[in-house]
Amino acid sequence: MKLEDHDESDGRRAWLTLEEADEFFSRAESTEEKMALGLGLRSGLRVREIVSVTPVDVVDTGAGRFVRVEHGKGDKYRETPLSSALAETISAFVDVGGVDRDEPIVDRSTRWVQRKVVRIREELAEETGDGGWLFLTPHDLRRSWAQHLLDAGVEDGMVMEWGGWENWETFRDAYRGVYSIEKQREERGKVLFL
Repeated sequence: MKLEDHDESDGRRAWLTLEEADEFFSRAESTEEKMALGLGLRSGLRVREIVSVTPVDVVDTGAGRFVRVEHGKGDKYRETPLSSALAETISAFVDVGGVDRDEPIVDRSTRWVQRKVVRIREELAEETGDGGWLFLTPHDLRRSWAQHLLDAGVEDGMVMEWGGWENWETFRDAYRGVYSIEKQREERGKVLFL
């Protein structure tokens, strides 16, 4: 986990490694939690967007499966990739009558999503002895998603489009502002004495 001080608060921004993200996600206790956490961690949705997605918003395109975010920040529309596994979970949930096609798949409050993140981060802090977990917020799931895309070689502009960022400085400073653990590991490997 990579931590960085917030400019405007006492907390810290957190970026999870892929392994930490997988461990975090594995702690979901229900299908609804898996969908909520997956939409944040695997599709980069904000909490308000997570609780607004309906089955109708999940679409197949020529570029693969996407989730349509009808009313993102600033009421702006965007489309962001959706993993096949998460799309299948949503589809199965809908098929068994978990929700109607035009109702939110995570029919909960934003506070409910926040409580799930708090529960899991506290479990992981206790089990690992790493107090860094206690800084993790739902927005850090989105931050980690963006970093994972960048580490995989996705172009900055594409990450910005998928995440709904229009301002390069905001994206650079708050999302791309640090080198990930994976990138640091890669760069250290280039130096024989480290």
